[in-house]
Amino acid sequence: MQHILFKFAWSGVLLGILFACKPSSRSPENNCVTEDVAAKKMLQGVWLNDDEEEPAFRVVGDTIFYPDSTSQPVYFQIVHDTLMLHSANLAKYIIVKQAPHLFVFKNQNGDAVRCVKTTDKSYLNYFETSRPQALNQGKLIKRDSVVIYGNDRYHWYIQVNPTSYKVAKPTYNDDGVEVDNIYYDNIVHVSLFRGATKLYSRDFRKRDFSQHIPVGVLRQSILSDIVYTGATPKGFHFAANVSVPDSPTSYILNIVIDFQGKASY
Repeated sequence: MQHILFKFAWSGVLLGILFACKPSSRSPENNCVTEDVAAKKMLQGVWLNDDEEEPAFRVVGDTIFYPDSTSQPVYFQIVHDTLMLHSANLAKYIIVKQAPHLFVFKNQNGDAVRCVKTTDKSYLNYFETSRPQALNQGKLIKRDSVVIYGNDRYHWYIQVNPTSYKVAKPTYNDDGVEVDNIYYDNIVHVSLFRGATKLYSRDFRKRDFSQHIPVGVLRQSILSDIVYTGATPKGFHFAANVSVPDSPTSYILNIVIDFQGKASY
């Protein structure tokens, strides 16, 4: 009987440990790490760059807000001497010094960033009037044209549809801190007709080109556009542009729709 009771008691302990270490839905790290609650409390408020006295960030609870209109708010933790930002990537910054009105940390280049706390409430305007905006053209684009090939008349149609699908792209602000910019992806519709007969119709998404693009790049990319490029004996050619916003990284992928309405890409 004592052996059975011991087994049940030990099972309860194990379950308690598992639940205590269960990963948070908000954070990719687990909750077993011990946060410095006092340091987080000390960081509350509005902080300015020490050299320029421009607003750097505002801390409310467990969230850091930035004054610009594109950087997304981010959940943070302070563990030992490390500031941890849980954005698209987990970013860690060594805290050099923290006091009630001084916060010094090293950015991703290893440079020391000095911030001072302000009690001037006018700086709140930088955060109250700025809302993170998703960057995108945000408009419907339609284009079409008639092509005479051989003895037949063809008509292609393209429509770029903005969506609410968000794509997070990590970037660095002026302090060398990683922040997320948010963009909206597109769905692009392509149709091809021979006379009044529909040969092809499809909604393209960026994942349709996943076999040609590295996973890490595709995650940060949007399907920018698809354009018609010409006709050959193989069929009608279109170029899909999958690109990382505000970056030179771009993939141009060839789509060929043959005269039987079969597509390859």
